[in-house]
Amino acid sequence: MSDKSRDVTELLQLLGGGDVDALDDLMKAVYDQLRRIAHNQLHGERHDHPFQTTELVHEAYEKLVDHHAVEWKDRQHFYAVAARAMRQVLVDVARRRTADKRGGSRTRIDLEQATLRDDLGPEDVVLVDDLLNRLAEQDERMAKVVECRFFGGYTIAETADVLGVSSSTVNRDWRTARAWLNREMDAHASGKPTSRDANSGSATRHG
Repeated sequence: MSDKSRDVTELLQLLGGGDVDALDDLMKAVYDQLRRIAHNQLHGERHDHPFQTTELVHEAYEKLVDHHAVEWKDRQHFYAVAARAMRQVLVDVARRRTADKRGGSRTRIDLEQATLRDDLGPEDVVLVDDLLNRLAEQDERMAKVVECRFFGGYTIAETADVLGVSSSTVNRDWRTARAWLNREMDAHASGKPTSRDANSGSATRHG
């Protein structure tokens, strides 16, 4: 374990023990990685998006402050929560943009192009987020894989590292979750009823 990783672990332990002041030191230790996560999150967003990398990091920081009582497991857990906070910031922006655009047409989202989202409208981002929340209720790991790949722009190997699983596991989860999400999005676009839950279709737990 590197000195920086050890520092992060120690700071997380202090934070978990109730030392709220440790959050400031923690943010200094992980700031570069948070910028990388924010850059990945913003990659492929539409050019008129209101956030830049630094601004997104700061917005996520405000949300992380509200997580001071979380029982942090390790640095991967912290980065996962940070990435989720950034995702929520971006989705909140998309929801505001779609507030007056209900019922518009929607182009089918190709999840194969996980990091190329510049041609997607805010309503598409909101739809994926809503479906991802549904998927998380059925299979949390699978939902995290989609979150890393689609929202975070991570590669298969990077996703495996963040989640602490093998690349083959990520590949299986990504393939299965993508099939379920695409089916649900097709049903949504055509106005057909969606499946009862993720496990009723292709999104089932692997190993």
